[in-house]
Amino acid sequence: MLLTFATGFGLGGGLILAIGAQNAFVLGQGLRRSYPVMVAFVCAFCDAILIAAGVAGLGTLVASYPLLTQIAAWGGAAFLIWYGFGALRRLFETESLSESDVKQADWKAILSTTLAVTLLNPHVYLDTVVMLGGIGGQFPADERLTFALGAMTASFVWFFTIALGAAWLAPYVARPITWKIIDGITCAVMWLVAYKLLAPEIAILLNS
Repeated sequence: MLLTFATGFGLGGGLILAIGAQNAFVLGQGLRRSYPVMVAFVCAFCDAILIAAGVAGLGTLVASYPLLTQIAAWGGAAFLIWYGFGALRRLFETESLSESDVKQADWKAILSTTLAVTLLNPHVYLDTVVMLGGIGGQFPADERLTFALGAMTASFVWFFTIALGAAWLAPYVARPITWKIIDGITCAVMWLVAYKLLAPEIAILLNS
């Protein structure tokens, strides 16, 4: 069982380590000290639900309906492009970190954005539901839960580490130039992910 747990932990961690829209958002919220615990928990909890669904067999179902992934690709790309424009706009503003910024943060808006960054990104479903679900489904029935718990643990460890680690670093990176760099990277990551989502769909439309 320990080996199965370690396998799930390693595979789950490997899939979420890559810099993507979700990780960039979590890092940004952590550096702003804007509800980092809530953001980390929501991301990890959503991952846990999707991993459980995938191991339970949903991954096979999703893979059999390409239309679902196409709809998710266009919707997710639209949101990422919009969020990237927001980061680009902040590049031309004077942004710094202060206690008043933290106090004025709207937790409801942050929660909804966290859910959108997480659930409107098709890569999340491909990584958790399809890939981890497909791999977990190959284990014997009595080991699938252990595999899923390993992958879920990796998600919780990762998101809380980057969110709280960034929050700890916030006082040391409070200069406006730092935030311009952060927003520039965030914009680039969001648009790069959107491009990766849309490129295959556009190629299909051009060849049809």
